[in-house]
Amino acid sequence: MSEQSCRADVWLWRARFFKTRSLAARFVDEGRIRLTRAGAAGRLDKASRALRRGDELVFALGGRVVAVRLEAFGERRGPPGEARALYAPLEAPP
Repeated sequence: MSEQSCRADVWLWRARFFKTRSLAARFVDEGRIRLTRAGAAGRLDKASRALRRGDELVFALGGRVVAVRLEAFGERRGPPGEARALYAPLEAPP
């Protein structure tokens, strides 16, 4: 990956949506995340798919719908405050 992109499982783990990278990878592999990029919507089907800044993700987690826009990739899995800086919340679709 380049500085312009990041693996889906790595980003979800760094953003602290999942406790482990393998849990994030399994969630992605099951097709449970919708990706919108430049107006085109689809499902993430592989954990190795590249995410880019501005991509929007929608997924259900813990009984709630999470909708976020990627703002940054991060260098590590840091504390929650650092993780929240990686995305901007969006209004969840109905």
